[in-house]
Amino acid sequence: MDAALMAFAADGTVTHWNHEAERILGWTTEEAVGRSGLTGWAVRAEDAEGVRSALAAVMRAPGRQVHDFALLTKDGHRVLVRTQSSAVHAPDGRVAGAYCAFNESHTQLDLERAVALSEALFDDATWGVVLVDADLRPAVVNAHAARTFGMGRGALLGRPLGDVLAQGVEELESALTHVLAEGPPPAVAELWVTLRDGEGELPRRCWRSGFVRLSSPLAEEPVPLGVAWLFQDITDAKRAEQDASLLRFRSHQLHRAGRAAAECPDPAEAAAVHLDFALAGFADHALVDLVRTPSPAPYGAVDADTAWDAEAAPTGGGPGVPEGGETGAPRLVRALASPAGEPGPSEAVPASGLPVAYAPNHPALQAYARRGSVRASAGLAPTGGWAAARNWPDGAVHGLCVVLRSRGRTLGVATFLRTPARRPFDRADADYAEEVAARIAAALDLAGAAGA
Repeated sequence: MDAALMAFAADGTVTHWNHEAERILGWTTEEAVGRSGLTGWAVRAEDAEGVRSALAAVMRAPGRQVHDFALLTKDGHRVLVRTQSSAVHAPDGRVAGAYCAFNESHTQLDLERAVALSEALFDDATWGVVLVDADLRPAVVNAHAARTFGMGRGALLGRPLGDVLAQGVEELESALTHVLAEGPPPAVAELWVTLRDGEGELPRRCWRSGFVRLSSPLAEEPVPLGVAWLFQDITDAKRAEQDASLLRFRSHQLHRAGRAAAECPDPAEAAAVHLDFALAGFADHALVDLVRTPSPAPYGAVDADTAWDAEAAPTGGGPGVPEGGETGAPRLVRALASPAGEPGPSEAVPASGLPVAYAPNHPALQAYARRGSVRASAGLAPTGGWAAARNWPDGAVHGLCVVLRSRGRTLGVATFLRTPARRPFDRADADYAEEVAARIAAALDLAGAAGA
C-alpha cells in the first residue's frame, strides 16, 4: 500500500511492517517484526511513554484515531509522522492488537492543504473557478462561476462553452487549447465575452482570467487532465479605465487644437484645424454648414441638456419648437468639409451661396431649430440609401449634429459622421462635439467679423 503500515499484537509486539515503513524509517521488515514495542529503536526513550499510551488508548476505544508521533530512523534522525490507528478484533470480539498507517507529516499536511484549497475554491472563493476537461467542456464549476453564468452548477457540466457564451468563445477556447498543449501563459488575460440569455445576448463583460494546466501526479509522464480556469469580472473597472483614457485623449486633442489654431492667421483656417483635430479617434467625416443670416436666440429659449434622437422626432423643428425652427427654415450653406475619400485636412468649400438640399426634419435642421445636439443612426435598417437620403457621404451610418453658437447667435451646424466600423454616438460624444463646436463657432464668428 502507499501508506506506511505497522501492526501490533495485544502485548505490543510488532507483527507487520511494510515496505513504505521501511522506506521512511530505514528499518527492514526482518529488523522490525518481532520486537516488543517501539521503545529504544524506533522511538526515543523520552517519547516512548506518549506513544505507548496512544496505542493503549486505540485498543480500548472504538473507531479510528489520529496522532502525531516523533519516530526514530535507523540512522538516528527523528521524523514527525501522522498516524491513523485502529484496534484489530478477533472473531470472538476481543482485541487482538492494533494497526497504524502513517505518513510523514509534511506530506500529509500538503495533501490536506490541497484538499482544503480545492474545497475553498469551489465553495467560498470570490473568483470564478471552472475545471475544463480535455474536450473543452466544464467538468467542475464553483458557486461564484455558476452565479456569473446565471445557471446552476450542474447545468454547466459537460456543455460546450458556445452554449453559454455568444461572443468571446473563440478566444477562450484558443486560450484553453494553448494551455493544454504548451502550459499556462506568463500573465493573466483579459477576455471580453457576451453571455447568452435565451435567444438574446447580455451586455459585454470583461473577465480577467488565469489558466493552470492540470496533470496527473500518478502518471509516469505528464498527462493533461484539463485546465483550471480562474476568472474575475472587472467590467466596471475596465470601463472606468477606458472612459478616463478617452477623456484624457480628448482633453489633449482640445489642447493641441487650441495651440495649433492660435498660429493660424486666418480664423476660418483655425476653424478647419479644430475640425481636423476633433476627427481623430472620434468620427470619420465632418461637415460645417453656416446659416446665411445668423439668427439670435428668441426670448425665453432654453438650451437642451441632452442629445436628442432624431429618428424618434416628430415632423417639425423639435420638442417645444414651432415647425420651421426659430425664424423659419434656415438656409444652410456648406462652409467646411473633410475629404469623403482618402484621409486629409478639412477644406473650405467654394462659396457658391447655394443652400444644402436638406429634406424637412433633417437632423441638421432639427439641431438648428432646438439649438442642441441631435443624434441619428441607421440602426438595423438597410444602410444603402440612408446616407444619401440625408445628403451625407456614402458609408455613413451614424450622425451627430451640433449647433454652432457664438455671441448669442446661431451660426450654423457642425455634423460628425461615423461608418459601420464605429459604434453609434452617445451622450459623452455629444458633450465633446459641443465643446469642439463652441471653438469652431468662435473662430468662424471672428472670420465673419473680420470679413465685415
